[in-house]
Amino acid sequence: MIDIVVVLRAEDAVLDFLSVLADDRGGETRVILGDRAEALTLPAGTDLAERLALLAPYVGPVAGHITSPGPDALAGLIRDAGAEAGRPVRIWTHSPADNRRSRGRLGRDTAIACAGPGQGPVRHAVGYSPYLQFLSDLDRPLDRRLIAAKLDFVNRSCGHLLAEEAPEYVVQTPRIPATERFFDTEPDQRERLFALLASLDDEAASVVDPWEFGSSPYESERLDATAAWVRDRCPATDGTLVEVGACEGALTHRLAAAGFAVRATEPNPVFRPRLAAALAGAGAVTVDDADLAGLAKEDGGPRAAAHLLIEMLYYGQDLALLDDLATDLVFVALEPDALNTRVRPWLERSTTWRADGEVVLVPPRVEAVCAGRAYLSKRGSVGLLLRRTSAS
Repeated sequence: MIDIVVVLRAEDAVLDFLSVLADDRGGETRVILGDRAEALTLPAGTDLAERLALLAPYVGPVAGHITSPGPDALAGLIRDAGAEAGRPVRIWTHSPADNRRSRGRLGRDTAIACAGPGQGPVRHAVGYSPYLQFLSDLDRPLDRRLIAAKLDFVNRSCGHLLAEEAPEYVVQTPRIPATERFFDTEPDQRERLFALLASLDDEAASVVDPWEFGSSPYESERLDATAAWVRDRCPATDGTLVEVGACEGALTHRLAAAGFAVRATEPNPVFRPRLAAALAGAGAVTVDDADLAGLAKEDGGPRAAAHLLIEMLYYGQDLALLDDLATDLVFVALEPDALNTRVRPWLERSTTWRADGEVVLVPPRVEAVCAGRAYLSKRGSVGLLLRRTSAS
């Protein structure tokens, strides 16, 4: 068996996979460097110091954005490395949920590259994971000798990365683990881990229901409470609701079942067809691609009973856009810190809107995700109702 370590940059092989490089079987190890799309051979019989010396020249400065070469290129590199070795291979790579998106993408691409017949098993490093706690399958605590070797490599070869400004590439204490942890994963779980750490781009939509609205007890309670809040403060007879960023319709379904006419807007071109399909036959529901800025520009249409901005004001939207929405009522829901730091200061300055009550929709909770592979803290959700002032 030969170990092939697939990493984005050379330093990653030492930061997250030193225990693999130091394996006392003394066999040959291959390191595939994603940023260079090339393989480095660490020959059999070389000790750890010699192996680290071979890796050190490849730790270069950060030059622009670095990304995975893609599954096809990785498949070729892995295939060639295994063929040259002439033995079965075992693959080690980054977690698809590594918070450094470049590493997460490479870990995912490596697993996809190894999905074909004849490829070796893939084991992911937990690596840098500030938001998720993982249930690992293999933990390797490093002894003092290995810790000393890792820190010496960082100080000698990665000094320029200790002060690197780019968050993706800076080397700091949390990224130098004293225990290297690894896990195995199935394709669906891998894709869910990758999507869970995405934002709102197409990668978030790479799986259906990436935030597990349909299976999470926390999310179900939050959505039920949100629908009940809207029912209590805005009767269905008052007119159409505009739900901004409806995703795949988890809340929309609840509102339609309560008798509301809903205009569900979703600018993401991958989520939107799923939203339309999920809401087919759901009652008085329409779907379109408007975002918050687009809704604010609309002029001359009918006024909505309310606009719903539910768990979507995390992405730097200009809150002044709310002034131009064709409604007198806006339901905002966010986790408490975001509400306090982003919405309340703006509301104190606003002459257009006033708070008309708030409600805790769901308290914070720790919950398992991705079929139990990991767990994380969900921060709770608070609803704040905004009403247009009579002066405006």
